[in-house]
Amino acid sequence: MNLDQIRSLFPVTKEAIYLNSASQSPLNTLVNNRLQSFLSTELNPVGKKAFCRDNIRILLSKLLGGLPAEYALVTSTGIGIGIVAQGIEWKKGDNVVVPECEHWNNTFPWFQLEKKGVEVRLVKLNADHSFDPEAFEKLIDQKTRVVAVAAVRFNSGFRPNLAAIGALAHEKGALFVVDAAQAAGMIPLNIEKDQIDIMAGCGFKWLLGMHGTGFLYVSQRVVQLINPVLPGMFAAESHFDKLSFFQDSRKFETGTIAYSLFDAWSAGLELLLEIGVEHIYAKALENTDLLIAGLHEKGYQIVTPTKNRAERTAIVHFNAGGIETTKALYQKLINERILVTLQGNNIRVSPNFFTTKEEINTFLSLL
Repeated sequence: MNLDQIRSLFPVTKEAIYLNSASQSPLNTLVNNRLQSFLSTELNPVGKKAFCRDNIRILLSKLLGGLPAEYALVTSTGIGIGIVAQGIEWKKGDNVVVPECEHWNNTFPWFQLEKKGVEVRLVKLNADHSFDPEAFEKLIDQKTRVVAVAAVRFNSGFRPNLAAIGALAHEKGALFVVDAAQAAGMIPLNIEKDQIDIMAGCGFKWLLGMHGTGFLYVSQRVVQLINPVLPGMFAAESHFDKLSFFQDSRKFETGTIAYSLFDAWSAGLELLLEIGVEHIYAKALENTDLLIAGLHEKGYQIVTPTKNRAERTAIVHFNAGGIETTKALYQKLINERILVTLQGNNIRVSPNFFTTKEEINTFLSLL
């Protein structure tokens, strides 16, 4: 599939320059067609078949690794991490290690545990908004139960060394929990190589789905260490008078989910598998090469760590020096139908595999 064919699947490319995939993926025609097909069966349910949850699990396992049974279908990243935070049997004096200024989905569930006597230890960032595995080593001890990290930082685009951090967690017997919201579908993830025990993510960003879709991966190695907190009919065997949980990640599922959205999402996952995440990541680095060079040339302040290419992703944050000038620039871009995000004091630019070099050059020409 060439670039023109790929762009034809994303109608927004005919209307605007879309540099906002870190906020949400624009709806593509494959997902939309699958959604409309599902809805047509709701209008006329004669011969309708039950939704098969395993289809999504299989696609996720092909894309991210692990076994299909290690995936639970949930509605968001926050729900997935929250299930884990509430499902661990904590003791007073236990601790969680997490980088400072993480996304709220990877902090709020842990901060809530402070009421139970759990300490949340924050890893300090470097001056360039990155962090090193060695900074975790200083905070992890025998009472560390969880080390939690975003695979890609939403507020800088930084990509940490997951394998090194996971190894440090495992040396002390801690679980390694990864927030994959800004990573899954954009960078190559290898659950085994990266030593990930638990990973939660959402469908509406780089995985080409819509809001209300997500997953929780829990390795078979550690699944018995976490108790279900909201068991529903899909978490256990269908016995009337006793509760017999499944012995895999299905036990974390609750009741009915938005089957129409999950069924449509499968078309997005299939497209990612067809293109290949390795190719998507290579395109991400090409795009950010252009962005970083252009921003440097024009004298803008780049917030994203850029020194180490292996730590870069499809996300670049920059600002115009002051909040008012940055806001004015953001508004100018929006008026020119160039879609980006104003996040805090910075503009976040996040092109995707359907972005052209000409679009990035157009964006740079307006700065």
